[in-house]
Amino acid sequence: MAGLWSGNVRAVLERGFKVIRTQNWMILVSGFFEPVFYLLAMGIGMGALVGEVEGPGGQPIPYAAYIAPALLATSAMNGAIYDSTWNVFFKLRFAKLYQAMLQTSLGPLDVALGEILMALFRGFIYALGFLGVLAVMGLVTSWWALAMVPVAVLIAFGFAALGMGVTSFMTTFQQMDVINFVMLPMFLFSATLYPITVYPEPIQWFVMATPLWHGVELMRQLSVGHFTGMTGVHVLYFVGMTALGLWLTTVRLRALFLR
Repeated sequence: MAGLWSGNVRAVLERGFKVIRTQNWMILVSGFFEPVFYLLAMGIGMGALVGEVEGPGGQPIPYAAYIAPALLATSAMNGAIYDSTWNVFFKLRFAKLYQAMLQTSLGPLDVALGEILMALFRGFIYALGFLGVLAVMGLVTSWWALAMVPVAVLIAFGFAALGMGVTSFMTTFQQMDVINFVMLPMFLFSATLYPITVYPEPIQWFVMATPLWHGVELMRQLSVGHFTGMTGVHVLYFVGMTALGLWLTTVRLRALFLR
């Protein structure tokens, strides 16, 4: 463990916040508006035609309130994926930043945790801002909705940890395009804009294996305060995803730079 972790994650975080303050703040801010525009276009625009739909527990809710928690989960995923894939790819393959870091007392677990926590910060900011938008629009109907912020961080943690590990295998920009190829269909088909029951049963099982579906369902349950046995399954899914991602990222950084 001493060769993997020096206990100085703070140094990685300090560098990350300095970069945001001086260079990347516009990128951070711009990512907040994507789910808001989706909510206005789909939830308010198309929602006027759809009316009410069946929410968790079978209770009818406005269409905007149905897709809003899903968009929050998607926002947490997108923020974490950006920081843990394209951002990491540039530092890993072009800036050679991690190689320089690991020549100091920092270990691969310090670097992995620092970069993943920066991605969590992005997910936290998006979740907090988007929840404020939902409250202003009157789409928050339960005090349990406050738990959507830490859950968004958990979702971001899972995607960031696994995303950084996967990115460590990428060597070209063409390979990085595979990430976008996976993310967009997962957003469209993970029951974000309509119930999963519209699919045939074999496709439903495939969708339920994807991480975003678990995040969407967990957020929807929190938005109205309705919980089932699947609530714990959704949480454990992301806990396991996070553990797998941390292990993969640490092993990959050690294999790449500490031979």
